[in-house]
Amino acid sequence: QVQLVESGGGSVQAGGSLTLSCAVSGAIDRTNFMGWFRQGPGKEREGVATISTLAGPTYYADSVKGRFTISKAKNAVYLQMNNLTPEDTAMYYCAAGWVYGQTARMNPQGDKYWGQGTQVTVSS
Repeated sequence: QVQLVESGGGSVQAGGSLTLSCAVSGAIDRTNFMGWFRQGPGKEREGVATISTLAGPTYYADSVKGRFTISKAKNAVYLQMNNLTPEDTAMYYCAAGWVYGQTARMNPQGDKYWGQGTQVTVSS
């Protein structure tokens, strides 16, 4: 089992920044990637960004490219979010798993470990 605990969410005005953190513990050697997903009001959960646990290649959804940055430490993964817009309002979830391929990694379906989520609210 892998345990993930998110923190860092909050309320911010449009144009502002937030950094989300996810503490990862347990059987980390059973994962080859970590990532962030989000689910906005009335929307389906979607992939935001992923990072490989070993070599560190990153991948981003088109909607956040150039604004969000994913990074990792030994037992943590972070999401730096800049130039936030109201469309970024969502519950943000940290995830990890052993999955090959960016499409599969960015898909909220499939066998992944999940955190409980942290709310991000962006006001205009």
